[in-house]
Amino acid sequence: MLLGLAGVVIALDQWTKWWVRANIPFQQSWLPDFLSWLSPYARIVHWSNSGAAFGSFQNGNSVFTVLAIVVIGAILYYYPRVEASDWTLRLAMSLQLGGAAGNLIDRLMAGKVTDFISIGNFAVFNLADSAISVGVVVLVLGVWVKERNAGNHSKEDPGAAEGE
Repeated sequence: MLLGLAGVVIALDQWTKWWVRANIPFQQSWLPDFLSWLSPYARIVHWSNSGAAFGSFQNGNSVFTVLAIVVIGAILYYYPRVEASDWTLRLAMSLQLGGAAGNLIDRLMAGKVTDFISIGNFAVFNLADSAISVGVVVLVLGVWVKERNAGNHSKEDPGAAEGE
């Protein structure tokens, strides 16, 4: 799952960024005519970012390049140690690996990340940022469900909670 899903995320991320760079002038926006009614709320904007996800910490490209390499290394190291039954953690790590690698490619090739998804007044972002964010949500929900289930099991068996 790790390399397959991460590969899909990287491929989609890089293709969409390429398309935006090739078809939309920098700092310009675009929407197909049939979606023009969405323009006040959502649009595709050609933007770049030298900081972290969603435009935070601008001009930190070197720091975020190193951080992405560390995160990718940690995921590659820990993923084989995750139980096969822990699909939420495996899914989260796969999405985060794909997102980190997608943005790392931009940082190494261009010194900045191409962003293009603009929704309302929220910072402009890309598919890699989305994959990282969804991965975090999946991770948190997975931990919450696991803890909730562990709590239900200890209530069913009072001796289990006491270590009997």
